[in-house]
Amino acid sequence: MAQRQRKGTPAQGGGNGAFYGVLAVIALGGILAIGWAVLGRGGGEAATEPIALEVADARALYEQATPIRLGADDAPVKIVEFADFQCPGCADFSLRVRPRIMPYIESGLAQLIFYDFPLGGNHVHSFLASRAARCAAEQPAPGAAEGEDAYWVYHDKLFQEQPNWAVEREVTDLYVDYAEELGLNAGEFERCLRSDRYADVVTANRMVGEQLGVRSTPTVLVNNRRVGGSYISEMGDNLVQALEEARAQQGADAPGEAAEPAAAEADTNTGA
Repeated sequence: MAQRQRKGTPAQGGGNGAFYGVLAVIALGGILAIGWAVLGRGGGEAATEPIALEVADARALYEQATPIRLGADDAPVKIVEFADFQCPGCADFSLRVRPRIMPYIESGLAQLIFYDFPLGGNHVHSFLASRAARCAAEQPAPGAAEGEDAYWVYHDKLFQEQPNWAVEREVTDLYVDYAEELGLNAGEFERCLRSDRYADVVTANRMVGEQLGVRSTPTVLVNNRRVGGSYISEMGDNLVQALEEARAQQGADAPGEAAEPAAAEADTNTGA
């Protein structure tokens, strides 16, 4: 993939949106009526798109979304990522930028919080891909430390193989093959994938992004401030700079726990 991969795949029916709203209310312990539902199919079939989901308030939505976390929960810097597995820019971010920020995560300075944001439209496999990664998380990562599940190895596998599966009409068997290649129990993985398991969670992830005004992927926040950049490489540079600034600040001040994730400051450059 080109080093200068242009950032951002716009959501269907997109447009610029400011990052104010639901998570700030959650962080303050308040309640916000959502009254919003995504229409799709469920009922035990393999879910390949958002399902019908109703939530009464913002806190219920946040709790149902359950993002995937990498790094210590008490890390003072929170990196929040909204991504679509079928988005080339998201693949570039995962495979090229995440290795650059891993030292900050491993040192305990930062925690990466990953939200699924399947765009739909031409990205017909992205919802199933999000579910596949969560099915992989049910199993331990082969050869990894005790207690480490297979989410991130499968997450990376999807992005590495994206040019192959993104052009296929049907991808379920491919996703099962990837699980087997990674040393997972393919039978257990396939039973999960061919159900509607995690369809509610992925749908809720998407809803959180919608409430925040996410309109393109990848969208990345550092302690509630959006990281901009016209290209993924530029976004990576800006992200590393933000982490360096945070590390310098932590050296000057006593470590504190960052709000996670509250309303982000608006950034008019969406990169879409």
